[in-house]
Amino acid sequence: MTDRNDELFSAARTVTPGGVNSPVRAYGSVGGTPRFLASAHGAYVTDAAGDEYVDLVASWGPALLGHAHPQVVAAVQDAAARGLSFGAPTEGEVALARKITERVRLGDLAPIERVRLVSTGTEATMTAIRLARGATGRDLLVKFAGHYHGHSDGLLAEAGSGVATLALPGSAGVPAPIAAQTLVIGYNDRDALEAVFAEHGDRIAAVIVEAAAANMGVVAPEPGFNRFIADTAHAHGALMILDEVLTGFRVHHAGFWALQAATGEEYLPDIITFGKVVGGGMPLAALGGRADVMDLLAPTGPVYQAGTLSGNPLSVAAGLETLRLATPAVYAKVDAAASRIADALDAALTEAGVVHAIPRAGNLFGVAFAETAPRTYAEAQAQESFRYAPFFHAMREQRVALPPSVFEAWFLTAAHDDEALSRIEAALPAAARAAASASRPA
Repeated sequence: MTDRNDELFSAARTVTPGGVNSPVRAYGSVGGTPRFLASAHGAYVTDAAGDEYVDLVASWGPALLGHAHPQVVAAVQDAAARGLSFGAPTEGEVALARKITERVRLGDLAPIERVRLVSTGTEATMTAIRLARGATGRDLLVKFAGHYHGHSDGLLAEAGSGVATLALPGSAGVPAPIAAQTLVIGYNDRDALEAVFAEHGDRIAAVIVEAAAANMGVVAPEPGFNRFIADTAHAHGALMILDEVLTGFRVHHAGFWALQAATGEEYLPDIITFGKVVGGGMPLAALGGRADVMDLLAPTGPVYQAGTLSGNPLSVAAGLETLRLATPAVYAKVDAAASRIADALDAALTEAGVVHAIPRAGNLFGVAFAETAPRTYAEAQAQESFRYAPFFHAMREQRVALPPSVFEAWFLTAAHDDEALSRIEAALPAAARAAASASRPA
């Protein structure tokens, strides 16, 4: 009998490129048919065939409180009853911007004085880069190999040869002159950062970096590396853009920046971008920073940015309620759940004799089929990634939904109670054995 998911995927491919509206959803790296989700609640999702799964995707991070949290849903419903979109300022926008500035601080450190709301993480990083170029009068951008900052043209550059080689386009449709404005260097490589500034320092507008890399697997910055980026950029008159689209309000009430600052690594990025949790699962993102930089945005300054749906009232309502409910107790619960599952994953793979590491950054973690946790994109790519597909499908057969790529983080939520965590733990041994029996493709 044909599964409803198969029917939907077949139909989707006739009207949508690849049958999906974001590439990783197509299961390209694990094979098989994507699950078309029909509903979600708490720690669980249900697909179109009626099968329920314990979820470790959490909408790629936003569902910090769990899916369809009743109070968040109620806030959105109340907002919808007043109107779906106005194209005009609302009181909620002011409240959310104030909430962000109040949360993103630690002691005397307060990197955000102004906030601009947008609709997507890509829009936030794109705007941050334009703003940095406007602030410095320079064109070049430094990014790190393997870091993902959305799909705007200049950020899809791949690394060229050598430390400071101008990059080649990483996607069809990206003009080479645009890609050439991005310098791609190795992550966690201080020498490479110094070298690129030594050669191009007076032309570099900014360095953009994920606060903790989570799109090549979870690869945390080495101790002091983010501070080194800030110090090096500032010494050359460039800005630091800290991309917390994924980590912001997910790993700490003030983001990964504060998690580091709380352990003694203090630094001040010039612009921070947010997404996912800040919108509570609705389309919303933001960028924030010092007043003198942010006030260069139109209408007060010459750097143009606009959006009809920026600050959409439904998204703002979801974000405000999510941040209000994201208390220290929530973060403690998510941290404990992440530690429990990470430890169980480690134990299951060890018992099955699978060479592995469990990289972590706060409550984000994943699996790397390598002897040590990767530090760079090249090391992440060198792992035995062929072991992930059978692992993934074995978990799915036991009704546990994992990210469909070894290069993605696993996400726990405050709704993952003992029953949900126990179901994940029970599924891990069989999945570990499946990974152990995997063969390298010919």
